[in-house]
Amino acid sequence: MMINKILNTESNWGALIARLTLGIILFPHGAQKMLGWFGGYGYLGTMDAFTNQMDLPWIVAFAVIMIEFFGSIFLILGFASRLWSLAITGLFTGIIFTTHLEHGFFMNWFGNQAGEGYEYALLVIGLSVSVLLSGGGKYAVDSQLSKQLK
Repeated sequence: MMINKILNTESNWGALIARLTLGIILFPHGAQKMLGWFGGYGYLGTMDAFTNQMDLPWIVAFAVIMIEFFGSIFLILGFASRLWSLAITGLFTGIIFTTHLEHGFFMNWFGNQAGEGYEYALLVIGLSVSVLLSGGGKYAVDSQLSKQLK
């Protein structure tokens, strides 16, 4: 069954570390967009900024918020880790090409660039691909669900 392939994971420490790192890094960004925490705009403000200032279609703006917020939480729990990793890989690939590519590789540590480079996005993609290939690893909800489905 396809669901078994998606949920299947081995009790692997490396996959656990990649999954938790990715989830913990993304959570504040998702919480900014969804809840307004950490100095963010919240859901309505983020939707407004994405659709009116950045001219993103509403469905893309909605997907960005949902992937960053719920994806980070579900990754921390290890629920549907491969699916969320795939979504995050797609999201950050899109972010590179729509926002960061024109600013080069490096992040804007000293505020002397017009915007941020894509190195952070590459790190996120690398972690996402690692989880996509390995699964959620040790202590993932996926492993329990996959055992119940067999």
